[in-house]
Amino acid sequence: MKTIKDIPISGLRVLIRVDFNVPLDSQQQILDDARINAVLPTIQYALSQSARIILASHLGRPKGEVRMQYSLGPVASRLSQILGMDVVLAPDCIGAETRSLVDELQDGSVLLLENLRFHAEEQQNDAEFAKALAGLCDVYINDAFGVSHRANASVEAVTSFAPTVAAGLLLKKELDFFETAMQKPVRPLVAIVGGAKVSSKLAALKNMLQHVDQIILGGAMANTFISAAGYSVGRSMFEVDLVPTAAALIDQAKKRDVQFYMPVDVVAAKQLDPQADLKKVPIQAIPPEWLAADIGPATACLYSEVLQDAGTIIWNGPMGVFEMEPFSHGTFDLARAVAASQAVSIIGGGETGSAVNLAGVADQMTYISTGGGAFLTLMEGKQLVAVAALNRNSVPPTDS
Repeated sequence: MKTIKDIPISGLRVLIRVDFNVPLDSQQQILDDARINAVLPTIQYALSQSARIILASHLGRPKGEVRMQYSLGPVASRLSQILGMDVVLAPDCIGAETRSLVDELQDGSVLLLENLRFHAEEQQNDAEFAKALAGLCDVYINDAFGVSHRANASVEAVTSFAPTVAAGLLLKKELDFFETAMQKPVRPLVAIVGGAKVSSKLAALKNMLQHVDQIILGGAMANTFISAAGYSVGRSMFEVDLVPTAAALIDQAKKRDVQFYMPVDVVAAKQLDPQADLKKVPIQAIPPEWLAADIGPATACLYSEVLQDAGTIIWNGPMGVFEMEPFSHGTFDLARAVAASQAVSIIGGGETGSAVNLAGVADQMTYISTGGGAFLTLMEGKQLVAVAALNRNSVPPTDS
């Protein structure tokens, strides 16, 4: 894949699609700037080449309307502090006033466009909107891994109109880490798959069965597999229509000699409430009116032992409702077990990345992805739609 380092950008207008979808508090203060820091290598490289940098991102879900609580103003301020230079915020991402600001850009200066999703056309992958974005630049760079699984105008359609397109350093890094883990892993290769629904992880599980040595299950999705094993899950969330599919996956794992680990005990509660009554029970004894909200201590111990011998770990999805303290222990125990292992550990972003951060072991992971949905798409064995667009519309790098 051609990257920003493979093309001339000095003195050129370089539009970099980034993912600055950072969490904000009620006072519009940034709670976590990890996504800003993740794209700094690309921005700093462009600065070193005296490019005229135009940054584009979305923030939140304004649903195609100008809602100032989703303005990228706080990001412009934080980025100015990090770079030690003035980052100007454009009033819009397209239009005459924005074009005027682009025309005034000097070599080595940075302009941040206002929220792309203030325009409904962004998520509609609208060609005219993409053409307007492309008209701002000489070079387009995609460094927004977190949205590269979506057919949005700023990552997909825009590649058909920009004069030159290439990948940013973060996007390339994300793809390289995952490719290495899947194609040349240090074995045993262990996939940890959690979250709410089997339906959302079904394709990933089917694909992982062809590559991994062991699969560890957790979260509410594990309840469907517990049911497939013949046990009652009480009032726990599970997908009754997918119980036969879960049973078939267990059977496929046996045939492929993939070790398939399910919870042996759970933390059950009368309701999903931090103040609810709790019980730690084997999966055979979940009370009829209770629900499973986390893996139990015996399961956490079992999973930790499995991970001690892992060579590579790929993790997507929490083990329980970790946002509530009583149900966070399974996820946090597993995070500490991953951190303590000698394995190459690749963490799918989103909730899993948040959980690892909250567990205080983020700095002990080999790599934490910036995109949960995009990471899951790769786990499914699919190419990201934005990466396919880049490859379609770029010229391969030549050997120097």
